[in-house]
Amino acid sequence: MSETTTGTVRRGPVDLPPPFGDNNIEREPLWYEYGAGCDEPPVPPWTWVAEPPMTSHVAPPPPACVRGGRRTELPRGTAELLGTLPFPHGRAAPSDPDEALARALVAAFGVQWSDPENVYNPHRGYASPRCLYPVQVFVDDGERWHLLEPERHALTALTSGRHRGRHRRIALTGRYTRIPRGYKWFRGSLVNLELGITLRSLALALELFGLSGRLVLPHEGSAGLLDELGLTPSWEWSLPLVIELGPDGVARSAAEPEPSAVPEERPEGAALRDLVRVNRAQAFTDPAAPVTPAVPAHLPSTRGASGDWAELMWQRNSGRMPRGLLGMSGRRTRMPAGSVRDAIRWLGVPPPGPTLRAVSELVTVTAVVQDVEGHEDGIHRVRDSEAVLLSADRTAAARLEAEYGYGLSTDAGCDIRNAAAIWFLSVKPRELFARFGPGGWSAAQYYCGWALHGLCLSATAHGMFARPVRAFNEIPTQRILGLEPDEMVALAAVAGTPRHATHELLDIRI
Repeated sequence: MSETTTGTVRRGPVDLPPPFGDNNIEREPLWYEYGAGCDEPPVPPWTWVAEPPMTSHVAPPPPACVRGGRRTELPRGTAELLGTLPFPHGRAAPSDPDEALARALVAAFGVQWSDPENVYNPHRGYASPRCLYPVQVFVDDGERWHLLEPERHALTALTSGRHRGRHRRIALTGRYTRIPRGYKWFRGSLVNLELGITLRSLALALELFGLSGRLVLPHEGSAGLLDELGLTPSWEWSLPLVIELGPDGVARSAAEPEPSAVPEERPEGAALRDLVRVNRAQAFTDPAAPVTPAVPAHLPSTRGASGDWAELMWQRNSGRMPRGLLGMSGRRTRMPAGSVRDAIRWLGVPPPGPTLRAVSELVTVTAVVQDVEGHEDGIHRVRDSEAVLLSADRTAAARLEAEYGYGLSTDAGCDIRNAAAIWFLSVKPRELFARFGPGGWSAAQYYCGWALHGLCLSATAHGMFARPVRAFNEIPTQRILGLEPDEMVALAAVAGTPRHATHELLDIRI
């Protein structure tokens, strides 16, 4: 944000955060306070605190709770097995549930490829900001917890914590310090969005290998699970999403561990303290809910993918650039009508549980479409599973590129103007808080991540890239898309035909 930037606060029935910074990342903490009822939220004082450059970031070491832990290699050949499963309806039928779970973990979170010309490596089967993968996966075999280490292709037993489980579980929790400090408060949103992405990736893998589970959202006892895992300091970590494996799961009970009474140091910096406060405000009361299928029903086969699940996961990318350049680059290509129709099908797959499903009904989907058969170029709104034309604006994509924070430069590509579809997921923060309290903020981000991963897979099936983005200038983007002034863009994705898709990738699947 710029300290000298000013703006006008709207008056009337809806008062909005003042545009001290027009980028939606900068405005996000203001949107949170606005949703909570503050008509004129002040700019947080940590906004002006200087942070080290993003490029100076060094990821923290593995958590101390795995030091000295026994490492167990995961089974090999999962990619080959996935290669025998036709997309989209092929499913595996392993007879051993332990092997099925191990292969599901590899399918959901395993490394896929390394790009010699990319500055960020390696890549997995789902999108993560700068390949940082802040969401960590912990697996309980009923006797002890393990950390999934995808790049080691192994599970490592925890050597600290207080295991209290008697059933198999998977915990997804984000480590804020894996994201550069310069992201400040937005580290919390990046973690929440990736939690939704990884939840969809895991749900897909469980579906492919015939496993079932039940989702438990963060609740009043969730901080105790961080203590059970031995994750210290706990402020580095988000409250976990837990998947209880098996058809019935295990209901929450008073036997869950309480957080340790040992006082902790305060988080490093005011922005992190504030985002942890927001994260800990979650207290969902949903019972454990069956993990729903991640793949749309009656999805037709597509020509863009090679025909199997392994190839789909291998081909997924966020828009490759050559020679170590940043950003994304695409070329204008006529796309079939199914590229939009199938994307809407993937977006429409409901997430698990009543709260996430109810939150999804408050998310508006808008798409800027061009060069797609059966769709007029312009701005469309998704209504009743159809893309309805709002405005035949052929300039919308080019105007959005002009409002993107990482434009074309000597070291970065940016071909938003050539995208076949630019998808926007937007919410009204006050509606979220009115319906779900402060937890609605996180729930909306979980859902948007869930939806985004489906969109990425749909794009891949049609030979397209899909790049998640959050760097549009918000107020001009609202006006271009015809959004309401009290509507916040929660997540967006640029989908198009890759311009640089032929250079060699290193296959690092095991």
